Amino acid sequence: MKSMLPKWFCGAVGALYLILNTVVWGLIILILGVLKWSIRMKLLSSLLHWAYHKWCVGNRVGLKLGGVSLRVTMPKEVSVNGWYLLISNHISWLDIVVLSAQEVLPAPKFFLKDELKYVPLIGTGAWALDMPFMKRASKTEIAKNPKLKRMDVERTKQSCQNFRHHPTTVINFAEGTRFTQSKQQHQSSPYSNLLKPKAGGTAFALDVLSSQIDGLLNTTLVYLGTESHICRAFMLGRLDAITVVVEYTPMAQLPEGDYQTDKQYRIQFQAYMNALWLEKSVRIAAIEDKYHTVSSDYEEEVGQL
Repeated sequence: MKSMLPKWFCGAVGALYLILNTVVWGLIILILGVLKWSIRMKLLSSLLHWAYHKWCVGNRVGLKLGGVSLRVTMPKEVSVNGWYLLISNHISWLDIVVLSAQEVLPAPKFFLKDELKYVPLIGTGAWALDMPFMKRASKTEIAKNPKLKRMDVERTKQSCQNFRHHPTTVINFAEGTRFTQSKQQHQSSPYSNLLKPKAGGTAFALDVLSSQIDGLLNTTLVYLGTESHICRAFMLGRLDAITVVVEYTPMAQLPEGDYQTDKQYRIQFQAYMNALWLEKSVRIAAIEDKYHTVSSDYEEEVGQL
């Protein structure tokens, strides 16, 4: 029945559902977060994670209502009862919705910039769910006070303590910002479809979470449609499919060391991230080429009828 509806209608319904889903569950999470802060009851923490799970389920429903085909490749090792660090390319605000909508991934949490804590619903919800807000010292501040070098690690470790109580996927967008062609050109990125990965951010996350997680989930997001602006394409029903490819690497197979003090490890880890991003760039190009080839073949067949 849904296939008989206009694409623009499906897109509008899906977008409206996602907005309402965030408003409703965001307010519930905020209220529960204030109560948890005031009363300090374990039951409230469980209720918060229940509400957050419902928000994730709602995101899954919203994507389906939007008429988008979601194609996911997930390793069999990944379990809803595990703890993971997920790194991904970053293309759109829709990335958060897509990643949180993955049924197999345990409660997705995000490393957030400190200033985002003041954003209604997003920041307040993250605060209520004990997501870590990053307030890292600048190079100038560290030069004046070297003790600050490890302070951000210890502060973030402290904020991640609650992850031990609930299976969690901590998500880090390794590029640090959303991809655009202008940013790619400004960076002189060697990848035509990606920005340069910030190895320091991922190394920082691994340092903070090394004792808590089972492994690394290297994730590739690809949006397939007629427009480069992903959110607008979804709202207008012009987003055909979303491909999510996840690769799992256990902690024992990841490079280990102190990124801030060990120069050799820093070089090794930067090379490791660059290799992952090169593979990711090739994978994205292959998926897009296949999509365009299939689409053009279909249009050619229709034209010959």
